[in-house]
Amino acid sequence: MIKKMGYRWHLRKLMAEREMFQTSDLVPLLAERGITLSREQVFRLVTQPPQRMSMDTFAALCDILDCQPNDLVEIQAVNVEVRKTIGGASGPAPMARRTSIRRPEGM
Repeated sequence: MIKKMGYRWHLRKLMAEREMFQTSDLVPLLAERGITLSREQVFRLVTQPPQRMSMDTFAALCDILDCQPNDLVEIQAVNVEVRKTIGGASGPAPMARRTSIRRPEGM
């Protein structure tokens, strides 16, 4: 069993709880904290879980939203079963199929 880690990004939810409904609302608040991002970058940050983000940006978001890091990111463990195949490659284990054996007629 391989333990794969994932996460949920709660920026949009935290913004809504603080009555911030426009992604562009974050642009000046980030700028006040020395973070310069375009409106498009902020839109992506709000609408998609980020793959990479600077710690400065992360800290600024925590300050703006008056929250802790674990309020923004929820870590999840996703278990994936992997089976070794010929040649050492791995992939998902195939699903078992029920088979039936029929005798030829007349035997």
